[in-house]
Amino acid sequence: MRAARLFCIASAATPLLAAIPALAQPLLVPHRAVYDIVLADATERSGITGINGRMVYEFNGSPCEGYTVSFRFVTRIETAEVSRVTDQQTTTYEDAEGKTFNFVTKSYVDQTLDREIRGKATRQKNKTMVELDEPEETDVQLAATQFPTQHLYELISKAEAGETFYETTLYDGSDEADEVMTTSVVIGKEREPMPGDAEFPTARTIKPETFWPVSIAYFDQVEESGEVVPDYRINFKLHENGITRDLTMDYGDFSMKGKLVDLAIFQDAEACKK
Repeated sequence: MRAARLFCIASAATPLLAAIPALAQPLLVPHRAVYDIVLADATERSGITGINGRMVYEFNGSPCEGYTVSFRFVTRIETAEVSRVTDQQTTTYEDAEGKTFNFVTKSYVDQTLDREIRGKATRQKNKTMVELDEPEETDVQLAATQFPTQHLYELISKAEAGETFYETTLYDGSDEADEVMTTSVVIGKEREPMPGDAEFPTARTIKPETFWPVSIAYFDQVEESGEVVPDYRINFKLHENGITRDLTMDYGDFSMKGKLVDLAIFQDAEACKK
């Protein structure tokens, strides 16, 4: 599953790549967010009867030193025949200018290592070069794109400017780490949290409390005729400091909900002094 992409919301379109470092960037707050995961809906074809788990996302760094992300997503998936525990553990580092992106992902099934992806991506003028060390050493050339933190800057900037729809691309090293995804992003009007909000006790610690409702559909970068259906879709509430909550991850045959249940704010990042 591509749950990690929830925090990699998409990057700017290729013609904007050179301009992004010059933008006035919002300060993303270092934090650790914990989400309880439950099954929201499932079709008979999926075979899934239940899902529960926990997702932990830790974001650290600054626009001077670059950014690190530690992400863990543990779920128990129930079907009529079997119960299985999956555990995805991802660690990434993105340099401050968004030119390099290091990533390691280990995926476990019932506590046994199922797959490891390890590599480094470099953003170049007209392409993205990926050097993979695991599962085997290989080099991959992909379309020019951006990495997660620079994309998040772009999304917040567009939301603050009042834009409601745009298309983007993203490379985040997930799955086989050999593709750039195309995304369609819809941004709703900025809102205040309501007392009936299930996450209100936790969300009110986020400053500012206002948020944008965001919906992102993810597509493979292939040309197809006729109607194109996204691989999956993610809906969430986004705060201007980069914190996300009230998650819905829709994979077509089934969907999951993620509720923010714990939030730790670390020392605020400071703007670089030049």
